[in-house]
Amino acid sequence: MNLTKNTRRAAVALTVPILLFTAACGSDDGKGASGGAVAKVEGKAGEKPKITVPKGAKPSDKAVTKTLIEGKGDTVKKGDLVRLDFEAKSMKGQNLGGSWTPQPGSKPGGPRTQVVSEVTDQMTQQMLPPKVLSAVAGQKVGSRFEVEGTAKALIGAGLNPQAGIKPEDGLVWVVDVVGAKKVDKKAKAEGEQAEPEDGLPKVTAPDGKAAKIEVPKGEKAPKDLKEQVLVKGKGPEVKAGDGLIAQYTGVKWEDGKKFDSSWDHGGATAFQIGTGQVVQGWDKALVGKHVGDRVEIVIPPKLGYGASPQHELAKNTLVFSVDIVGTV
Repeated sequence: MNLTKNTRRAAVALTVPILLFTAACGSDDGKGASGGAVAKVEGKAGEKPKITVPKGAKPSDKAVTKTLIEGKGDTVKKGDLVRLDFEAKSMKGQNLGGSWTPQPGSKPGGPRTQVVSEVTDQMTQQMLPPKVLSAVAGQKVGSRFEVEGTAKALIGAGLNPQAGIKPEDGLVWVVDVVGAKKVDKKAKAEGEQAEPEDGLPKVTAPDGKAAKIEVPKGEKAPKDLKEQVLVKGKGPEVKAGDGLIAQYTGVKWEDGKKFDSSWDHGGATAFQIGTGQVVQGWDKALVGKHVGDRVEIVIPPKLGYGASPQHELAKNTLVFSVDIVGTV
């Protein structure tokens, strides 16, 4: 279920846990007060936390941030790309979702669905409100912290009235900082590029611009997933559950028109791969590739947005050029 009414990045699949806040959700200053937390949180970092609230406890009318466990990794800065675990509850006991809860269709024993995002005080993804996401800045990798307060304090005007949460209700997020990385937004795959295999589009990737993808004229779109490594990288293998940092461009096979590119949104960005958070074609093609690879992917509707008839690209075969510039 979507938290927001739309998604900016076309590769992102339409699967997130709870309809709590809308795309209008924003943050006034991205900062929270320290101290004053009323919730009790038990458990080690890396394990599902137990959140309890004493009877009669009243939530703060300001966002309260408290470090519960201090990690030993690097300090996260605003603008870094991070991978996070989280658990969220209302102070009345309502479960608001979390990364320890298996998502529909997830494989037993497989990687958890986590938050992968840039640290910002703006609405960039759908699992954490901006005030919770911005509180990651200043924490160390390996840390666990909580953010609590009224729904009005944490979400404000972006609170979805259909969520069953009132502005004065208390909310608690517990967040584990699993990984973080500073990324060059202009990064791209480097090296000699192979010629496309027969029937696949030609890719030209100029510096600082979206890749140009030329769909072969007269060729019918393939019915099955097609992929080719155009530039071979020398970095580590991409594993399911990683935060994939990518520079990408996508066009429609049918008319060759670009529908999305990371270059149009500030450069390299991150997605969790191999957990159903992106379209199936990305998960199938990119797990097992390597940092530094440039991968061309042709995705039929059944592995793209075919399962979501309301999506504007539901009937299209999608062609992506993806540069894997890192993982987090």
